[in-house]
Amino acid sequence: MPHDLVVRARRVVLPGGTAPAVVTVSAGRITAVADHDAPVDGPVVELADDEVLLPGLVDSHVHVDEPGRTHWEGFATATAAAAAGGVTTLVDMPLNSIPPTVDPDALAAKRDAARAQVAVDVAFWGGAVPLRDGVPDAAGRVDPDRMAALVEAGVRGFKCFLTDSGVPEFPPVSHDDLEVAAATCAALGVPLIVHAEDDGVLSESPPAGPDYRSFLASRPPGAETTAVLRLAGVARRTGAHVHVLHVSAFEAAEEIAVARDAGVTITAETCPHYLALASETLASTAGKCCPPVRSESNRELLWGALAAGRLDAVVSDHSPCPPDLKEGGFGAAWGGVSSLELALRVVWSGAAARGHTLDDVVAWMAAAPARLAGLGRKGAIEVGRDADLVAFAPDEVDEVDPAALHQRHRITPYAGMALRGAVRRVWLRGAEGPTTGAGRLLPEDTR
Repeated sequence: MPHDLVVRARRVVLPGGTAPAVVTVSAGRITAVADHDAPVDGPVVELADDEVLLPGLVDSHVHVDEPGRTHWEGFATATAAAAAGGVTTLVDMPLNSIPPTVDPDALAAKRDAARAQVAVDVAFWGGAVPLRDGVPDAAGRVDPDRMAALVEAGVRGFKCFLTDSGVPEFPPVSHDDLEVAAATCAALGVPLIVHAEDDGVLSESPPAGPDYRSFLASRPPGAETTAVLRLAGVARRTGAHVHVLHVSAFEAAEEIAVARDAGVTITAETCPHYLALASETLASTAGKCCPPVRSESNRELLWGALAAGRLDAVVSDHSPCPPDLKEGGFGAAWGGVSSLELALRVVWSGAAARGHTLDDVVAWMAAAPARLAGLGRKGAIEVGRDADLVAFAPDEVDEVDPAALHQRHRITPYAGMALRGAVRRVWLRGAEGPTTGAGRLLPEDTR
């Protein structure tokens, strides 16, 4: 029988390395990966000599904000941005939507809002927050039964904060509740993903003013390292898989490596803005985020930690907001960088300049996030996986034009920056050019 799609390329990024290959697709799945010149039956797409076939990227850290704050970002705009950037699967964070994803009813509301709007596949994280009478409340307690019900409903794991999340409906966990959340995740077989800044260290730091220097001082590296040490202890005691979100300080990456070498199940990610920007030159609040972008020397050490395997993944932490919330200086502006559409180009530009390959980028931006979220059919060009494919031109260079971005608000710290790489074609489960409604909401049976 003829295949639905055949893609030939001189360079295909496979789990074993880049090689010439032909990839065949039927019913949305990859059915064969063969020698480039192998005879196959079906409609053939031959990639250009300057193009590389990548697996669709998986971004496991995206704040879509719908329902409730759709004027910040929504599923239609976020997934259009994802598709334009070569991201074929994203995992939505349980905040800043209203309601937050802390119970099955809230998850159902989010799925209802997303249904028929998404251009790429979407999975969901749940929230581990203190509840009182079923409502998020800092004086309440984490509810293991509600967490179990959320896993049954399809969430991939649970997010918590160790400090103020920035929105009142998603309070941080106490020391005791962190243990409960971790033990519950261990029992349920899902990861606990953590915004790891220690509240005690932050409370003893100077307040942030309007300039970047004071904002940076208000969130020192010690807040991250102290939190990582605490999380390593929790992971060791409970047996949970703890994942440290958006590592910005290289010292935290070092502590993660120490814990992992001691047998603790702990993984970590960093983000494009920590690998591309630097405090010495950051002038716009478009680059404000928590934890903050740090120094040029710290940035290079983060690249070293990534190369050494101390950090596992690179994800966007796409956290948009309306333009007015980025006003008032660095102390008052909303902390979040919007980079879902640009993440691949930003990371590839920095990676290529430091001698890394597209194999490395795919490991960080497709395989590792898919593994974290338990999405076994995503993240690689391999028989049996979903046929999520990207034709990428790694040597093309173009400046970032904010007006051309698909996100709801065209705010980016990369405006005018010359970046390497161009996403030329995208296939989602074998269908080219993902459009509104083409994506699926991923339930628990994708594990």
